[in-house]
Amino acid sequence: MNLLIPLMIIVPIICALFLNLLHKKDRTIKVIAILLALTLPLLPLLASYGVHFFGGYEPLTQNPTLSAGLPSLITGTALNTFHPAITYSFQEAQKLFLFILGLVAFLAILVSLFETRRPSGVYGFMMFMGVAAVSALILTDDIFNFYVFFEIAALATVGVVLVSQVKGNYETALKYMILGSIASPLLLLGIALLLGVTGNVNITDIIASLKSGVVDPQNPVILMACGLIVFGWLYGSGLPPFHTIKSAIYSKALPHGAALLQAFSVFTFIALGIIILRIFSYLPLSQMVIIGVSLLAMILGITMAILQTDLKRMIGFLAVGELGYIGLGLGLGTALGITAGLFQAVNEIVITAFLFIGFGTIYYQTGESDIRKLGGLMVQNSKVALLVLLAGFAMAGVPPLNAFQSKLLLIQASIQAGLPELGVIMILLSIVTFMTFMKAFHAVYMKPRPLDLEIKNDKIPRVTILALFIFLIVCLVLGLFPQVATDFLQGISTSLAGGIP
Repeated sequence: MNLLIPLMIIVPIICALFLNLLHKKDRTIKVIAILLALTLPLLPLLASYGVHFFGGYEPLTQNPTLSAGLPSLITGTALNTFHPAITYSFQEAQKLFLFILGLVAFLAILVSLFETRRPSGVYGFMMFMGVAAVSALILTDDIFNFYVFFEIAALATVGVVLVSQVKGNYETALKYMILGSIASPLLLLGIALLLGVTGNVNITDIIASLKSGVVDPQNPVILMACGLIVFGWLYGSGLPPFHTIKSAIYSKALPHGAALLQAFSVFTFIALGIIILRIFSYLPLSQMVIIGVSLLAMILGITMAILQTDLKRMIGFLAVGELGYIGLGLGLGTALGITAGLFQAVNEIVITAFLFIGFGTIYYQTGESDIRKLGGLMVQNSKVALLVLLAGFAMAGVPPLNAFQSKLLLIQASIQAGLPELGVIMILLSIVTFMTFMKAFHAVYMKPRPLDLEIKNDKIPRVTILALFIFLIVCLVLGLFPQVATDFLQGISTSLAGGIP
């Protein structure tokens, strides 16, 4: 039992509660938030691989002694017995995911503390609670526990938007909650159907019962459960038909909040996507559905981004479009495709946070995000403009930055899988992404400055510039040495491609 595994969830929850209690005590909030935010990327680096369970007995399929005799046990009712323990599994992929989540959370929280004159304990509470919830989504091997933290992450997302005080934030948050009141119960119903058929909510035990024949994999109830869980997946990650509300959520949050919310969406996408692949990969249409939805997300996301005049909304739609690349990798179902998709997920989280915080300096200085009212800001801060330009290059897949490597792997995987058309589509959409970004960059930095544009803050906080440099370093390291990430992902990719839980 590795006690550092549950601490990855407990620490941000404790920090969130402290910050909420210390509301309006600015200096204390800053000190506690910085110190505890710094532990977020450090804990996964210090933790050892393993499984942690509590609240019941060890899962049958996680016990090395019992699992050796699994074939004989499967013929009985052992796997049809409700399993009460909550299990967290921490392996190579989880280490990488939690480190990236912790890094983005640390930098987003750090920037928020120095860009806000009076740091809000409530705002910090929402950010840390979201980090705790998403950490649990990444670690849990219990699908009901997944649902509980799925809901907490959704509420934290709404909270970050409500506290932002951006015009129209209440209306957008209400719409997101109304849609969630439909999608989340459907996800829970899918989980309930799985429990009713298999007698378990432990994912590994569910898979074992399906593969052993204890439960008929072609049971219509299983098929219905798959459809309901996929619908919840679309809502949680912001795939069509929820792409519009998800991009609106990003636009109504402060830039540093949007950077973290986007990380929440991507990790929800891959965490639930992996669960879907583990449980339902034997269904012939499951991978086709993932590929179809992913292509739709790519096309709609980039098309909608072209039409936007609000910087945050544009980045939000680009982020939705980039989700499609991840989905294509998962949908291909090969070890190379899944590795490329998960690598793209890591890259997208870093790059989109880079862009949100980078363009967020414009909002910090002017209080404006409408590109029609901006211009000439290259003179104001050319260093930040260069960093933002490099972030755009990274998103479009320009070498030697990180998305080039993951998109190249995705193209190779699509060719290897006999679907070269997907590779062509990815190349074309990357070009359109680059053009969309350059249009926005020109409007903000290069065109003549409007006479009525007011600069409210002359200097950008050094912490913000430091965060942008750190994101750039990560982009360069993953671009020049992709094996730094892919080595952590090959184990889970091989397991998913081979159908091993």
